[in-house]
Amino acid sequence: MKKTLISIAVLGAMSSAAFAQSNVTIYGIVDAGIVAERGGKSGSVNKVTSGVANASRLGFKGTEDLGGGLQALFVLEGGIKADTGESDVSGSIANRQSFVGLRSKEAGTLTLGRQYTPFYNALSQVGDPFAAGLAGTAKNLFPVAGANTRNSNAVVYATPAYNGVSAEFFYGFGEKSNNSAQRQVGASLNYSNGPLNARLAYNNRNNDDQPVLGGPVAEKDTGRNTLLAVNYDFQVAKAFFMYSDNKGLNSAALANTTNPYGTAVVPVASTKSADALIGVTVPVGGAGKFIASYINKNDKTNLNQDANQWALGYTYDLSKRTTTYVAYAKIKNKNGAGYTVGNNSEAGTGDKAFNIGVRHSF
Repeated sequence: MKKTLISIAVLGAMSSAAFAQSNVTIYGIVDAGIVAERGGKSGSVNKVTSGVANASRLGFKGTEDLGGGLQALFVLEGGIKADTGESDVSGSIANRQSFVGLRSKEAGTLTLGRQYTPFYNALSQVGDPFAAGLAGTAKNLFPVAGANTRNSNAVVYATPAYNGVSAEFFYGFGEKSNNSAQRQVGASLNYSNGPLNARLAYNNRNNDDQPVLGGPVAEKDTGRNTLLAVNYDFQVAKAFFMYSDNKGLNSAALANTTNPYGTAVVPVASTKSADALIGVTVPVGGAGKFIASYINKNDKTNLNQDANQWALGYTYDLSKRTTTYVAYAKIKNKNGAGYTVGNNSEAGTGDKAFNIGVRHSF
């Protein structure tokens, strides 16, 4: 018994020493809502779905103090379907984020792995009053489908903030023998000072295809996106503005590629377009928030497949970690455009959608 007690004491001391140097956190979001979609070829679609406001997830993150103001850090985060309990990507355990890196107060942060692009961070964190979620998400019209959201095999460097100014640089390796094929490059210049937040972001996606390593390369046009995202907090309301200029192949990929309205001519993704958003959030009482936005897509190709969306929403914080929400959005498509009203996790099936649900974070 005496030897057992000594062993437990030694293990406890070792455990305390380890946790004094490093920190690991388990975190996540469980979000589920009732979604009603109308206007598509599928007719009336009613369902319970996961990730309406924010994608449901389970994550692990940690830091270790290396001394001299230097830290090691990591994030492993996988998506979960709260309505079924499945992974939202079959066969993947950390499909949302998976990276490791070093952080210094003086030199900035360098991370390697699967990560968000500066373009998507600007849209979701600064420019969209719906924060890329609910029926009003800017993702319904702005070009963040596919690789514009996050990219594997990426190296990201973020500078420290100096007088509110910072920058972020992103390079995603295509991992082909042709070094430029499938690579992705992005950057953002950020400013945050008091009530004003602004980001200017750029994303460049190489679409060259090399199906066999060392084989011939099929050269294709690059996709290029430039985004200005701004919000200003007037206390009684926060105003939002966002503008995106999109050029080239895959610069504005369609979120729903299944011909959702059953048209004879299948909608195609624009290769030259511009998107503009104005929006507002208004605090209501101590826990409520009213949200509204209007988005216009200007297709500058010969097809002229323009679209616009207006959206309304309301969230109410039941606690610091639990929020209820309700939202409605409607899209008007022109000249055979095929845009749909989705939410944070789904592309949607029609031109109208209503959401009501609850989100809990831990």
